[in-house]
Amino acid sequence: MCKEKAVKELEDVLSWIEKDRLSPDEARRITTESIDNYNSYVNPGWLMYRKSVSTNAAFVEWTDHDNSFSDVNGEEFIDCLGGFGIYMCGHRNPEILRYVKAQLDHQALHSQELVDPLRGYLARVMAEITPGDLQYCFFTNGGAEAVEMAIKLARIASGKRWFISTVGGFHGKSMGAVSMGGKNTYRTPYLPMIQQVQHVQYGVADDIRKAIKNLITVGETVAAVILEPIQGEAGIIIPPEGYLKEVRQICDEYGVLLIFDEIQTGMGRTGAMWRCEAEGVVPDIMTYGKAFGGGVMPITGIICRPSLWIEPLVENPWLLGSPTFGGNPLACSAALATIAYMLRHDIPKQAGEKGEYLLAGLRALREKYPEVLSDVRGIGLMIGVEFPTSEIGYCFAKEMFARRIMTAGTLVNAKTIRFEPAATTTYEEFDKVLSCVDGALEATKKEYKL
Repeated sequence: MCKEKAVKELEDVLSWIEKDRLSPDEARRITTESIDNYNSYVNPGWLMYRKSVSTNAAFVEWTDHDNSFSDVNGEEFIDCLGGFGIYMCGHRNPEILRYVKAQLDHQALHSQELVDPLRGYLARVMAEITPGDLQYCFFTNGGAEAVEMAIKLARIASGKRWFISTVGGFHGKSMGAVSMGGKNTYRTPYLPMIQQVQHVQYGVADDIRKAIKNLITVGETVAAVILEPIQGEAGIIIPPEGYLKEVRQICDEYGVLLIFDEIQTGMGRTGAMWRCEAEGVVPDIMTYGKAFGGGVMPITGIICRPSLWIEPLVENPWLLGSPTFGGNPLACSAALATIAYMLRHDIPKQAGEKGEYLLAGLRALREKYPEVLSDVRGIGLMIGVEFPTSEIGYCFAKEMFARRIMTAGTLVNAKTIRFEPAATTTYEEFDKVLSCVDGALEATKKEYKL
């Protein structure tokens, strides 16, 4: 340990945080040292992974505003990735940021022992803006943690054991969440996973019926079915119309709880505040996150029907979980301000209308470049463009990045490139994006001689 060296490094880094603008020398130093820091102290694989997005692995983000972000040299990018869905209201939205700053000025965290009011107000508002009789909330820090709480709640409330999930589903990477997931990339290194989870084909409700029926027939009990209303990490997979309703009916028929993972689809992303709301279906438990903190603070959680909040959870309020920072005052202030902003500006409606505009433009370009683009699909501002191969998709993403537009594939490949921009993105910005898509497709076509 070298205390003097650490103090000097800390002084430099903290001085940079306070600056609005870096000098060219500082920008170069930060870029060089960031690469070394990732290689030596974070994970050297991260930089290799980032090359799938950019031909410049040394790109270092520094500032952001509205619907864009900039690197340490001041180069600006339109953000069409949106942090995989967190920037629904744009970057550092001033109508959200002001309340977080105000909360920070009088209290950042809380004692853990006394009542902190914002948690209660946020839970009350969530009960008002979610469908049906969803009522009791539990706030967490990340999406996987929210899913952990959902599956724990399903087991304790039902007294049953098995879960039905779907192939291609993604619910996070903690042990319970990845057990629910349907991608071998994330599951195989940790096998055996949490037991008593059965995966079925997504979009085929009868497969769920058969799985539940067969398990009950052989003496097992089924606690819950867990689904994404639209699969995100799988490549924006939209189920057939009526699928969610049929699954709800199956769960009711067999006395099985239904969990909707709305971490990515919720908070206006698909043109409704919640995707299940647009489908006219109420789950027993719903997870939410990503855009929930307004792109300012990390906060996620679950909300459930009152009948699930059984006596043991009342007798021991920490039985389900006790995350130190879950539902902290800063995060709750961000979520409250985000909900207010979304309701005042009808963000779901904006997402629906702007999504139709962007989808129409992308579909026209698919007609122009059929040998490059295999498919364009999406609802609202949750859009996927599919390519013949992952390599072609990576080439397209690099070309978009070269044109100062950020997009990305899924976490393990780029066969499908995702567009999840903010609903605050202007039509003029979308026109620029579509122009860049045109150029990137043309360049990709030439690169692969398609």
